Amino acid sequence: MTKPESKKSGVTAINVTGKCATSAAEQVNNGSVEPDCPDQSTHIKSNVTKQTSKESMHRRNTECEVYDDGTNTFFWRAHTVTVLFILTCALVYVTLLEETPQDTAYNTKRGIVASILVFLCFGVTQAKDGPFTRPHPAYWRFWLCVTVVYELFLIFILFQTVHDGRQFMKYIDPKLGVPLPERDYGGNCLIYDPGNTTDPFHNIWDKMDGFVPAHFLGWYIKTLMIRDWWMCMIISVMFEFLEYSLEHQLPNFSECWWDHWIMDVLVCNGLGIYCGMKTLGWLSMKPYQWQGLWNIPTYKGKIKRIAFQFTPYSWVKFEWKPASNLRRWLAVLGIIFMFLLAELNTFYLKFVLWMPPEHYLVLLRLVFFVNVGGVAMREIYDFMDDPKFYKKLGQQAWLVAAITVTEFLIVVKYDPNTIMLPIPFFIMQCWLLGILLIFTWTLWRFFIRDITLRYKETRRRKQEVPTDRERPLGNVGTATPSGRSKLNGSSETVRQRKS
Repeated sequence: MTKPESKKSGVTAINVTGKCATSAAEQVNNGSVEPDCPDQSTHIKSNVTKQTSKESMHRRNTECEVYDDGTNTFFWRAHTVTVLFILTCALVYVTLLEETPQDTAYNTKRGIVASILVFLCFGVTQAKDGPFTRPHPAYWRFWLCVTVVYELFLIFILFQTVHDGRQFMKYIDPKLGVPLPERDYGGNCLIYDPGNTTDPFHNIWDKMDGFVPAHFLGWYIKTLMIRDWWMCMIISVMFEFLEYSLEHQLPNFSECWWDHWIMDVLVCNGLGIYCGMKTLGWLSMKPYQWQGLWNIPTYKGKIKRIAFQFTPYSWVKFEWKPASNLRRWLAVLGIIFMFLLAELNTFYLKFVLWMPPEHYLVLLRLVFFVNVGGVAMREIYDFMDDPKFYKKLGQQAWLVAAITVTEFLIVVKYDPNTIMLPIPFFIMQCWLLGILLIFTWTLWRFFIRDITLRYKETRRRKQEVPTDRERPLGNVGTATPSGRSKLNGSSETVRQRKS
């Protein structure tokens, strides 16, 4: 928690826009402090003070002001000794009181699970905090440790043979390890089928499966991660082009045209992005002023404070500005590339590891990326936006990038024949043309255009500041006259005498 700057009973806080952020007694009772009109001050029961952490001293203009009364309750304190005591008691019980079964496979599974749990206990209490603190820093430390465990699991799978790796999945679920046919989403693409008198729109209803709400919810969360409408739309459209390009490798990429552009891009993805942008607008406008739960007198205020515990502690508006300089442009291209690669890994992993789309491991992987993706994007943005203050890439962003690359390497190793299937010639031409256009625009924007602008600016400055030889004759009269000029008068007088 933050340290209070002062201990005054009535505090008037000024937010970013310069408006007065006082609160009435009713707002204090409700557990939140809303911004009000200027020159208005009220008595606040709790001590609302500014955040003075290292990050607040380096607050950007896109980051909101945060006010916190500095309450540090039992919920926020570190419980390292308590966790260590409970963990030791559990190990003593297993060692002295529990009889070890004679099942080697069971003991192996239980030993691996116990090792993971001990590592999670250590990480939750001792790992480094990330940029997010709500609902609790331990929650994000837990997902950081899960990220490490998942990366180690992928490394283990990568170092196995193809047969052993697929059969190892049976230790997780005995139903796995069996090749499964992929579902073809193509076929009859008629929106209205007159041949089916019972239900002419049966093709649309057949496509309405669990992936429709998953697409909407997924893009809603991705919008909250990226916080930019243009980047979300580019990734959404680019992935549909990738499905068109790779449908010769994976059968379930073969979809109808209206499934690609109407159901996916416009309805599911577009609606998810729209709702995400509306949520971002609300988060950027809401005041971030916090009080301790026990400092709120009313039950309504306490309930409201508990609900706000699951909202961000502060808010930073992402301004990617990809065309501002070459470094940011390459960073945005890298982010888009890694997003698309992670999306493709979802389909290729379940294809090479023989996992059905509805398996719970596929769902757990999506839940995993939902929890770690937001932290990784924030760390990437901080590192890209201000490298002088954030001198290294964040730990969660580093691990997510490593996981994405490792998943792709597993796909390449386990089924190289599918990956190396030749792409149709006209599709290859389209991608080469797109890459050439991006390269040409990059070359023009950050090299040719900049050199031209510098040359024009230098030439303009030279023309504005004339040299001594180019000065007009009228300026000579302003110089200090010589001795002969003092005697004979000014130059104009000399000319009149000669004439």
